Amino acid sequence: MNQSVNYVEKCREYLQMLCDTIPGRCVGSEGNRMATAYFSETLKSLGWEPKASSFDAMDWTSKGARLIAEGQEFGLQSSPYSMGCDAESILISAASMQELELLNMEGCIVLLHGELAAEQLMPKNFVFYNPEHHRKIIACLEAGKPAALVCATGFNPELAGGVYPFPLIEDGDFDIPSAFTTEEIGSQLLQYTGRKIRLISDAVRIPGKGYNITALKGDHEGKKIVVSAHIDAKKGTPGAIDNATGVIVLLLLAEMLRDYQGKTAMELAAFNGEDYYSVPGQMLYIAENQGSFNQVMLNINIDGAGYQEGGSAYSLFDLPENMERQAHSVFGSTHGFWEGPQWPQGDHSIFVQFGCPAIAITSEWFLQNMYTQRITHTPADHPRIVNPEQLPVIARAVTDMIKKC
Repeated sequence: MNQSVNYVEKCREYLQMLCDTIPGRCVGSEGNRMATAYFSETLKSLGWEPKASSFDAMDWTSKGARLIAEGQEFGLQSSPYSMGCDAESILISAASMQELELLNMEGCIVLLHGELAAEQLMPKNFVFYNPEHHRKIIACLEAGKPAALVCATGFNPELAGGVYPFPLIEDGDFDIPSAFTTEEIGSQLLQYTGRKIRLISDAVRIPGKGYNITALKGDHEGKKIVVSAHIDAKKGTPGAIDNATGVIVLLLLAEMLRDYQGKTAMELAAFNGEDYYSVPGQMLYIAENQGSFNQVMLNINIDGAGYQEGGSAYSLFDLPENMERQAHSVFGSTHGFWEGPQWPQGDHSIFVQFGCPAIAITSEWFLQNMYTQRITHTPADHPRIVNPEQLPVIARAVTDMIKKC
């Protein structure tokens, strides 16, 4: 490791590039392609040989949405990846699955509120987590053929991050136009039930491309350790801790271990799609590695690291006894690290599902406030909330763990 390198200053430079210079990292966008190209070129400059794997991805834009009812206009937001519309029809509503199933909704504009809109619906083709009641709601809506949907929502950090109101539907595979608004406006709209209204959503889907970037060092024929972070961010957020800081840790590792020649291969993986409705980069990685996950000795995934308050947290998933001891020895003895509970909302879950041991690294504050925080997926996820001094500490601890395996 080059002790003369000012890693903290490098973190600041990387953070500015990923969050300020590059205009957003939403999958399918030009900014996202700029980010993966920057990551790849930086790896090359550090002596690595990156590989880019491409996939089709949809970018999306909207100039806003509005609802007009008897001369009253209400400001709404177009649901991410929704088709646009200019629909004029009768407004009907449902607050429960029972009410939804009884509706004759064909050609109508449907207001979803109450328990139906309490948590973000998983995308219809999302394979990792898709509750039955989510699938039933989507199937009922598609069978009912409404002209459009208006969703009145509140706050749902477990699934939607810190944004308020949250988009009930965020799914480019769902073709019923939809918009969303607050619960308060939803309550006002209920008075227009049974009356004709007009919903205008100026949204456009844009075909595009995305890329995963991976790079290997060490013995390519045997076991490997995969250190991962997702490089994409939600549209409308700089994505500082979600997840520019994770990508920065990968770049620090690339420099700290540029001369790595261990018997266990080390793979750096910048996944592209964790904050995208169809996780295309993750699905591509699974397809490319089908049948070879048994070669993964360990996954270390960094997501949500470097928050300005508190230290870092590590969570262990199915580690063999000797590796668990090594993990506690490395992370437990590193200043500022705290062992936290397991959490599923990250790319480490891919490896866990394939039977691979995994370590998830995030911020202590984020893990303790995961279900109440109002930062991720919002403009508040800005570089000013990052403590860049934490990131080299994380990278050095990961380096020590790699060398012990």
